[in-house]
Amino acid sequence: MDIRKKEINKVSTLVTTYIVKQIFLLPAMIMLLLTACNQANREQNNNNNGETDSVKHISNAAMTVRDYVVKNAVIAHRGTTFWAPETTEPSFRWARNIGADYIELDLQMTRDSCLIALHDNDLSRTTNIAGVFPDKVNSPTIEFTLKELRMLDAGSWFNEAFPERANDKFIGLKILTFKDVVMIAEGYRIKKENGSPAQEMLAGQWTGHYLYEKDPDDNGNRPGIYAETKKPDIESVLVRELKDIGWNVNENPKSIETFPGKVGIANTMGRFVLQSFSHESIEILDQLLPGIPKCLLLWQADMGDNIKESYIEAINFGVEHNVHFIGPSIAGEPNNYGELTAPWMAELVHSSGMFMHPYTFDTWQQFEQYNQNVEGVFTNRADMALEYYKRNTQMDAIEVLKEIGY
Repeated sequence: MDIRKKEINKVSTLVTTYIVKQIFLLPAMIMLLLTACNQANREQNNNNNGETDSVKHISNAAMTVRDYVVKNAVIAHRGTTFWAPETTEPSFRWARNIGADYIELDLQMTRDSCLIALHDNDLSRTTNIAGVFPDKVNSPTIEFTLKELRMLDAGSWFNEAFPERANDKFIGLKILTFKDVVMIAEGYRIKKENGSPAQEMLAGQWTGHYLYEKDPDDNGNRPGIYAETKKPDIESVLVRELKDIGWNVNENPKSIETFPGKVGIANTMGRFVLQSFSHESIEILDQLLPGIPKCLLLWQADMGDNIKESYIEAINFGVEHNVHFIGPSIAGEPNNYGELTAPWMAELVHSSGMFMHPYTFDTWQQFEQYNQNVEGVFTNRADMALEYYKRNTQMDAIEVLKEIGY
């Protein structure tokens, strides 16, 4: 028994000695671990600072123009692609009445140099061109006159693509001109005579344009316009049309009546915003339309293998050409675009003094995921965006469609 006790005591002493040594070593181990973590953090910060330092900063004048545009801007993408056929009269009137800050559209040009609202370069997806011009199904818009394009049905395709949201009144909708969209933003609509658009006549001939009337269903919102130049060569036409309709804030812009408690951006210096993926177009717009807010759009497939380097190059290009916003894509359903709005990307953009207007927000999850890093959203669901931002809309999306006659 004594031998066993001695062995037990010996083991106990060894264990106690080991524990005491570990206790004395613990602070040193903790200190070593903290030092390593701090070093890693310093290295990470140095890397971030180096990248941020390589980003140029916009001028004070550019910051003034940037601030013409409201924070948390709700930009109604093509009016809406969800509730009505995109870039048609009901989609833009819906966006206005729902309370979007901006109506967004893509600009294409006709053979007779008229700007129209159309996203695609051809008409095969969103019109019945196969039935009207079967030999020109894939032809670009520049090969058609305005009067020829007005012959097309720009609404029926929506009923076929989205039967759950189909509406007989979408059948026969017309392609709109840039001026048509601006007039909708101002509270007008295309005048109807016997159920058809009233034609503008000149020397007994139809010009291809329609007449307007005050929209009886207008609820007083006056959104701005956020327009994309798809490719160079249309900028000079855009300058001319902006001046003609009084929306060029550099040249005696007209005064547009606004109403208390309603969207009133159409009567501000931020009434018109330009956007483009094309660097060449951005350079031209910088020369022709200075002092007007501009957004450089980004697409992941165009950025090559080194996203970070390409991102910094894009930001610096924007700074050099008086861009005020970066418009990157966001990830997630339903579009599944490449991720260009990650936190580190937003940090780079904000270090330049520019703001973020990403595309395209279509789910509540996307608003929650990205909202902290952005100053505006392109969205097909302006109704959802307004709800997220807790802005009073009083009516839901379907009620607004019914209000404007759809």
